[in-house]
Amino acid sequence: MKKLGVIGVALVGTLCTVGCGTEHSGSASTSSAVNASSAGLGSSSTGKTVTLNFGSYSVTQNVYENQLFPAFQKYWKQKTGQTVKFNASFQGSGSEAQAIANGLPADVAALSLEADIDKIQQAGLITHNWKDTPTGGMVTDSVVAIGVRKGNPKHIETWADLAKPGVVVDLPNPSSSGGAKWDINAIYYSTLRHGNAAQAKSLLESILKNVESLDKSGEASMTTFTNGTGDAVVSYENEILESSHNLKSFSEVLPSSTMLIENPIAVVDKNVDADGTRQVAEAFVNWLEGPTAQKIFMEAGFRPVIPQLQAQSKKQFKTPSDLFTVKQLGGWSTINNTLYSSNGIWTQVLESR
Repeated sequence: MKKLGVIGVALVGTLCTVGCGTEHSGSASTSSAVNASSAGLGSSSTGKTVTLNFGSYSVTQNVYENQLFPAFQKYWKQKTGQTVKFNASFQGSGSEAQAIANGLPADVAALSLEADIDKIQQAGLITHNWKDTPTGGMVTDSVVAIGVRKGNPKHIETWADLAKPGVVVDLPNPSSSGGAKWDINAIYYSTLRHGNAAQAKSLLESILKNVESLDKSGEASMTTFTNGTGDAVVSYENEILESSHNLKSFSEVLPSSTMLIENPIAVVDKNVDADGTRQVAEAFVNWLEGPTAQKIFMEAGFRPVIPQLQAQSKKQFKTPSDLFTVKQLGGWSTINNTLYSSNGIWTQVLESR
């Protein structure tokens, strides 16, 4: 993990308490690190201080800890006089969702994909319609892209180029990583949209042969790549931009056909009601979906989800000619059944590896 050294424990997670020293502090600071399974983190509002438990996926850690938490703390202090402290857990989105469903006491969950929020809802922890917001419950957008070595020495321009002999590909594992599902979706469905199912499955098989090890998260795959292993990494565009220092250390390839990544956020009802944090949790989600936070997200390489920033976004980001969405593919239920079920395409490809 990045700044705080938070270690994600499979299906449990680890939390760190994050707070600003004063309302003018420029970044988050660490006051303690505790394992959520034994910490008893039912939180607490003491009037002057409120602690908010937050769970997200690994590639968002930097923007939340270093920018969004401090900015909201300052906003909330000025608005209410109350100090907010954050207990934050970051790991692969699938693992984070399972941890919250199993008892990790997150008041707010900001995950990689809708199905991970649904997992928490199915556990009975989210009881409201979390999509009933001006952004449809989404807090950020991105696209699936490819990071390549500076100068693109392997001449990678398309998804098919990842299957070339001698190309080593870094890719996370969809069993623990939401980002991995976006990656595999983009490869499979872009091929299907311009070819057929047999070609799409064959490309997944060929690319997987070039993957030395499926990493536990998108961040882990990016770390593998930035540490010098691999010719290409499939990832969120925002993670590629951040890890490459805005393309100074390596380059981005944006295939002409790729997938729009839509990242959801939700208040976890049962937890906020137990912790007495509903007011600040709902305010934090509303603030994250508003212009101040969306500008911070955009500066960090995410694409905004609010209309007032769309024109600026088009100047900052390229739009692939065929950018498709979950809705166009029939929704997550269809995608999961097609690719990730017990007899799904990805499951078959992995078993035949």
